[in-house]
Amino acid sequence: MGASEGDSVDLIIRDDSRCGTDIVGPLSLSWAANSDVGRVRESNEDAASVRPGKYFVADGMGGHESGEVASETALRAFDDVECGGDRTQTQTALIDLLSTAQQQIDEIDPGAHRRAGTTATGVVLVTHEDRPHWLVLNIGDSRTYRYAQGVLEQVTVDHSQVQEFVDAGFITAEQARTDPRRNVITRALGAGMIAPEADFYSFPAVAGDVLLMCTDGLTGELPDGEIEAILADMPSPQEAVTTLIAGAHALGAHDNVTVVVVAVAQASDGADAVVIDTNIAAATDTDAPADPAAAVSPNGGTQPEAAEGPSV
Repeated sequence: MGASEGDSVDLIIRDDSRCGTDIVGPLSLSWAANSDVGRVRESNEDAASVRPGKYFVADGMGGHESGEVASETALRAFDDVECGGDRTQTQTALIDLLSTAQQQIDEIDPGAHRRAGTTATGVVLVTHEDRPHWLVLNIGDSRTYRYAQGVLEQVTVDHSQVQEFVDAGFITAEQARTDPRRNVITRALGAGMIAPEADFYSFPAVAGDVLLMCTDGLTGELPDGEIEAILADMPSPQEAVTTLIAGAHALGAHDNVTVVVVAVAQASDGADAVVIDTNIAAATDTDAPADPAAAVSPNGGTQPEAAEGPSV
């Protein structure tokens, strides 16, 4: 039931790079992904997953094996959500899958000194008001960005101690990048947390946009301005991912680095498609993001807020 050109047979990407194109309804989604161990860590606890219309990254914690299992557990759970469904129903399904993943992660070596856990962020293509939208999930300090009309926007808000300091006005976002407390996260899957508490965001899937999902191994090295410049000059998602990983390495790559880039375009007439809804109108370059910003609340409604990121 779908068309995917490229190497997306295996769900989990770790210590590997892949690229491909997924035709989903009216959209052509060209993607590339790389999960790299970096230059300092001995093992890679990060991972990424790519499926037509579903793209996620996760940053495991708890040490070798525990962190790897935790990130993989979260990503495999997300594979069970359907692409193209109603936005509210899809969010409800993701919340249930987060609970399932949490239970499974809590069972990973429960007697260990460091409890297994993981961050997770990514997007699912959904249907809202008869049009394709992205539903964004985030828990922890991995990030989802949107590059649109020459501007890079951070869609998600980090769940970290330094983000709370930024929000309170104690430090700047640039200072947070190098603050010694930057690795202290306030939400995660597992890691001794009582229950998963994710944020959700949504915005139209528009041809010409580029989505970036990454772990903090990228954003801890490259400031947003450099990431924006790389995406502005990208000939393809594959070259963008290669350049982003190389940039992190040039600055030390002190952590694992995982990056997924998805470029949105109109599908060619007659292309095989992963069917979302035959009544969905095609998104066009003239679609403008709504305003003001809004987050999708856990009960499926919308709560306007001043958080960075596109609107519902």
